[in-house]
Amino acid sequence: MNFTARLNRIKESLTIGMAKKARELKAEGKDVISLSLGEPDFDTPQHVKDAAIRAIDAGKTKYTPVGGIPELKSAICNKFHRDYNMEISPANVMVSTGAKQCIMNAILSLVDHGQEVIIPLPYWVSYSEMVNFAGGKSVFIPAKFEDGFALDLEAMERSINDKTRVILFSSPSNPAGSSLSYDQLKQIADIVKRHPHVTVISDEIYEHINFDGEHTSISQFDGIKDQLIIVNGVSKGFAMTGWRIGYMVGPKEIIAACDKLQGQFTSGANSIAQWAAVEAINGDMKPTQSMVDTFRGRRDMIVEMLSEIPGIETDTPKGAFYLFPKVSSLYGKEFGGRKINDSLDFCDYILNTALVSLVPGVAFGMDEHVRISYASSEEELKEAMRRIKAALT
Repeated sequence: MNFTARLNRIKESLTIGMAKKARELKAEGKDVISLSLGEPDFDTPQHVKDAAIRAIDAGKTKYTPVGGIPELKSAICNKFHRDYNMEISPANVMVSTGAKQCIMNAILSLVDHGQEVIIPLPYWVSYSEMVNFAGGKSVFIPAKFEDGFALDLEAMERSINDKTRVILFSSPSNPAGSSLSYDQLKQIADIVKRHPHVTVISDEIYEHINFDGEHTSISQFDGIKDQLIIVNGVSKGFAMTGWRIGYMVGPKEIIAACDKLQGQFTSGANSIAQWAAVEAINGDMKPTQSMVDTFRGRRDMIVEMLSEIPGIETDTPKGAFYLFPKVSSLYGKEFGGRKINDSLDFCDYILNTALVSLVPGVAFGMDEHVRISYASSEEELKEAMRRIKAALT
């Protein structure tokens, strides 16, 4: 079979690939603990499910407008006014089948062949593949693990040229759980002001899973509204991964371009899920707050347990539900007769020996690390850490 060049430009997601391997071992009867997927292990809040049931009972099961139902767009506008004192209209809002589709829509609308996208390290696995699919080039900006993955902002500005179209990042971060500080975001905003041909795509899907106070959004800074796209959704903060609702807020011209693109691919997102998202955004935040408290406790527990394993270095992330520990001091060593050379080797060894599924750091642009999701029960996390420690000592 001869596939297209565009398909050959992209690789399978290693997060999905590791989860697939874990499922295969489980199917063989192995007791695998999967810490590879970014999916909250909580149920969708009851008031959100009730809203979906009401929508079904009311017959709200027809096609929806490509860019989202008016009620959800209105809820998003109200949220941005409530949370960030940002005045937007429904024409600034686009609803898609997940935040991933929002980012893909924006990349395909803004990036042409040979044009460049600046992506800070470490980055979510799909960012660079989206750029590859569009025919663009990813330009990676280093970050220091020792400084909480703080960005080299001077390197970011030096990387901007006449081919640069987008700066793309997430905060809180997948995979590191790190959050860009107010000062870092302000510096990025100042950089963008000096380069009016550049658009920022700020992925804020982990907005609500924040352990150190209020979420800091780049949308609060003046002078960049016409160069800014905020991507968010309901999957992480409301445990609604399977509902597949994401949204983006940006300049009307970009929203119209993405609406045109989406209209030829998927059209409008699921009708029932959109009504559920209205309730999630407008409704009671106590279930989300309870979930965040649980994640914080898990984070503290797993950081402490990892610190007891020789050769693994970790920080204490400020958000999301991931750790991105550095394991490269173990490279070149042998465990159980197997030599570990890189993050792929490390994760393969841990999966087959300890029956714990992790994601290699190379998937996120930093081979010295691995990603551990703590969106699992406390009992599973304790057992996973016990197994990893036994495999490495």
